[in-house]
Amino acid sequence: MNKGTEKSEADKEDKADCYSAGERAAMVWYQDLRERWLGPLLRWMAKVGIRPDHLTLLSLLTGLLFCPLIIYSPPLAFFCLFLHAAIDGLDGPLARHLGTDSKAGSFTDTMCDQLILVAVTVTMICHSDQHIGVLPGTIYIFLYTIVVVFAMVRNAIGIPYSWVIRPRFVIYVWLALEVFAFQGSMFEGTTNIVVWISNVLFTLKMATGFFKIRQKL
Repeated sequence: MNKGTEKSEADKEDKADCYSAGERAAMVWYQDLRERWLGPLLRWMAKVGIRPDHLTLLSLLTGLLFCPLIIYSPPLAFFCLFLHAAIDGLDGPLARHLGTDSKAGSFTDTMCDQLILVAVTVTMICHSDQHIGVLPGTIYIFLYTIVVVFAMVRNAIGIPYSWVIRPRFVIYVWLALEVFAFQGSMFEGTTNIVVWISNVLFTLKMATGFFKIRQKL
């Protein structure tokens, strides 16, 4: 195998994540910008011994805390959920700051995000107010998982998606609005509409992903 082929194979391995081709360039630009903004915080975390895996674990725990807290204290539950989102944006910059970023770390971060998405969705399906219906919520979990897996497979075999939707934060925000602001208004119950729209888009991405992977095999 010549050096050019080796480099090509290495590039494929390095991109075995769940990002689309279109968002990768924007992501690199945003990462550089974010690391400049977060420079003092990243240097402080490195100094006191905080590592990316610590942040990933903390992000996972704060996200999962949403599930029991939504019963007893909805404000605290959503605080933990949005704290998860904030911490989730720190482990990657810290890893790059320390020079320890890796495919294993990216994979772990993706799986933790997916676990929280499933836990939050199931919790809201089972919640007494059922802000997410059983059918749209179940389809949402299934399709989101398949699209993430297909994105990773497509990147690994060198045919990345041109774009991938990631509506989980939109749905988290919409859920918070429905719990705290939409009650008794014309927008009450609209989280299901947002979830159904996401499901339609996910279905399109799943279909195109399947046929592209099938053609490549």
